[in-house]
Amino acid sequence: MTRTTDSAPERTHDVLGVGIGPFNLGLAALADPLDDVDAVFLDRRDGFSWHPGMMLEGATIQVPFLADLVTMADPTSPFSFLAFLKDTGRLYPFYIRESFYPLRAEYDEYCRWAADRLTTLRWGRDVTAVSRDEESGDLVVTARLADGTTETYRARHVVLGVGTTPQLPAPLAALAAEAGRHPGAGPVVHSADYLPHRDALAATGAVTVVGSGQSAAEVYRDLLEDAAPGAHRVDWVTRSTRFFPMEYTKLTLEMTSPEYTDHYRALPTELREILGREQRALYKGISGDLVDDIYDTLYRKSALGREVPTTLLSDTEVVAARYEHDGADGAGEYVLTLRHGQLGRVAEHRTRAVVAATGYGSGVPGFVAPGLVDLDELGRVDVARDYTAGAGGRLHVGGTEAHTHGVTAPDLGFAAWRNSVILAQVTGREPYAIERRIAFQTFGLPGGEPVPSPAAAAAVQGVAR
Repeated sequence: MTRTTDSAPERTHDVLGVGIGPFNLGLAALADPLDDVDAVFLDRRDGFSWHPGMMLEGATIQVPFLADLVTMADPTSPFSFLAFLKDTGRLYPFYIRESFYPLRAEYDEYCRWAADRLTTLRWGRDVTAVSRDEESGDLVVTARLADGTTETYRARHVVLGVGTTPQLPAPLAALAAEAGRHPGAGPVVHSADYLPHRDALAATGAVTVVGSGQSAAEVYRDLLEDAAPGAHRVDWVTRSTRFFPMEYTKLTLEMTSPEYTDHYRALPTELREILGREQRALYKGISGDLVDDIYDTLYRKSALGREVPTTLLSDTEVVAARYEHDGADGAGEYVLTLRHGQLGRVAEHRTRAVVAATGYGSGVPGFVAPGLVDLDELGRVDVARDYTAGAGGRLHVGGTEAHTHGVTAPDLGFAAWRNSVILAQVTGREPYAIERRIAFQTFGLPGGEPVPSPAAAAAVQGVAR
């Protein structure tokens, strides 16, 4: 059965958000007080949940509390993190704690608190199609409910906020599929699913963590703390040349700015690809405090005679993997073929379980009608500087535009700025002031000639090949 929403078949919303993660939740909170914005947001889940598989006790988010849903656009908003703390009686304890960085579980609780106060959110709606009415230009969104019925929505603007999906490199994806065919095999999971599998992972007695960022470090630290000396080993393999920390220096942080985004978006695709790889340490590294804590934990355990068997391998990539049944207890082992980047050598590593903290990917959602989304020469969503991505400027993208906008894309602190830009397009005015310049430094070379250096030209040619 199909039904139209809100008992008004002709109703057209000003903006409709697909997916309710932090970015679209922030857009909903900023749209809420605007009398000239009729908004609705759809999500297939039953309620808000943010990285439930990584809600490790004591873990903090990597940005200050000002990077909440609304503050950087509207510091007076009733949906701010400070308003949440006041409402829950935790404002003074947070103040006395003297840390800008909320606990990850606390941030998730804050988002659920905000979601409970918004009437524009529609949970349990699995969006199955987004198309365009060529006559009116409106976008038509179809969603399926749990009971099999469908709802149809119309909107002048649609914001895709479906986020990213966990990615496994080919050898580990094949290994995970192989593990599913052997009941006695240990888990092979992405870090996004770590917590539900933590006990099963530890029970195998030998876990290997693969990955280089914050998630890999948190999983390794968590397994290391609870490991029993002599009876449990935890190994960590990363293809990064070192266990590198995120860079927090202030002039570098200015790259999360409108000016740098302007500069980055204007570069050729080939150069953006090069910079994207070089800039991973800016948002894919490990917090310096966690790096030190891991070292201190290893030192403490060794000094007290409770050392856990462990190997930390950098510049090492998993190039192949297989499962070997040992015929004894039915558990078997995984054999990872590792290649060292600097030495070019290959060796085998045996383990009974694997946690792959290997990142996330994005693409064009399958429910979007063909031709509705603008694509670049590499087949990815071509997000314009104003975050539009097709449908005559009516389709917007939030949070997955790192390949076009650089380091600001995944940054929680920049989301409110992006949402301010989107709302300005929806309303034709600026409901929230949009800062055009915030950085002391200048990116690019004002008045410079468009002649690339030999090194830059060679790099571009290398990427093109």
